[in-house]
Amino acid sequence: MLYLRMFLTMAVSLFTVRIVLKTLGAVDYGLYNVVGGVVAMLTILSSSMAPASQRFFSFELGKENNIQLKRTFSLTLSIYFIFGVILLILAETVGLWFLKTKMEIPADREFASFWVYQFSIASFLVTIIAIPYNAAIIAHENLKVFAYISILEVILKLAVVYLLLVFNYDKLIVYSILLFFTTLIINSIYRIYCVRKYSECKYEFYWDKDLFKSLLGFSGWTLFGVFARMLNNQGINILLNIFFGPVVNATRAIASRVSSVVNQFVTNFLKAVQPQITKNYAGGEKVKMMKLVFQSTRFSFYMLLLVTIPILFEANFILTIWLDDLPDYVVIFTRLIILTSFIDLLTYPLNDVSAATGNIKIYQTVAGSIMILNLPISYLVLNMGYPPQSTMYVLIIILSVGFSSGY
Repeated sequence: MLYLRMFLTMAVSLFTVRIVLKTLGAVDYGLYNVVGGVVAMLTILSSSMAPASQRFFSFELGKENNIQLKRTFSLTLSIYFIFGVILLILAETVGLWFLKTKMEIPADREFASFWVYQFSIASFLVTIIAIPYNAAIIAHENLKVFAYISILEVILKLAVVYLLLVFNYDKLIVYSILLFFTTLIINSIYRIYCVRKYSECKYEFYWDKDLFKSLLGFSGWTLFGVFARMLNNQGINILLNIFFGPVVNATRAIASRVSSVVNQFVTNFLKAVQPQITKNYAGGEKVKMMKLVFQSTRFSFYMLLLVTIPILFEANFILTIWLDDLPDYVVIFTRLIILTSFIDLLTYPLNDVSAATGNIKIYQTVAGSIMILNLPISYLVLNMGYPPQSTMYVLIIILSVGFSSGY
């Protein structure tokens, strides 16, 4: 069911990127991605809580403790609401200051960029409240619901493309508004489904100091790893904007979209495996858990290899068919981002095992410390006059050193 979801979203994603890029133009498309990246920098706290939610839900399901599961869900939702308020304040102060003073934005697009930023914040707030509900679906392994709701999501995204062509108003602003309403509808459906399907998803205020500390403790160490990944993605995106402008941001966004589509072949498979890893550990089935880890790693690597070999060798041909006119650097960016996916893939099972045990301190500290080096080194390289793709070479070297050291 996850692969059905993937093929639907993949087809629409590739189609919409082509149309949106032509409709908005390279500058506006790059602006949308980099301005949204400022909001993404402020979401690291919520991102760190998502694995914690799923881990604790799966753990209680493995122990068949429904009462504690309901308490955990309610407390998690309360924490997300508090985080949402805090991050909204940060986004409208620090984030807005950064957008206006540090970003490379053409003067005639400042008004549009401001509203892109505001609707990106609104989309983020809707998403953050929906994370516990999505985590509940994954913990219950009812993954077919993602495929069903994705059919509606596909229809909405196609409607966005059509409406973008119809409206004559500033298309960058229109695009941001339409994507916000798409996010609102989809996440509302997830919430309604969980409330009706799972009894623990009916919110009741609950407070437990020890559980609160456990959730935040787990999230705190995960936060460091998420922060490192954020620097690799959004930090580099902003760095490229400062040195080369929004057109290069558009190029990197296209390459990242290709990589994201390719990685879905692997992440969909691993998403189905993650709850079982945690449940096996909670049930004392450690041998079964490790067998599942090794098998899923091998299968994932072969799947990624099968999908990416044609892209690596024929990137120029494939991208030309897709986009017609290729922006500068898009071919080399696509190839290098895919190469990083291979190295990154091998670390996923390590993260899943450490999350299942709850002992993530050492793993996240070492892995995050290695990955966080990417931003300062990339800055030095770009400051020396090297081209944009040099940031990807830096990332590949850092990831290789980190994995070879065993993290």
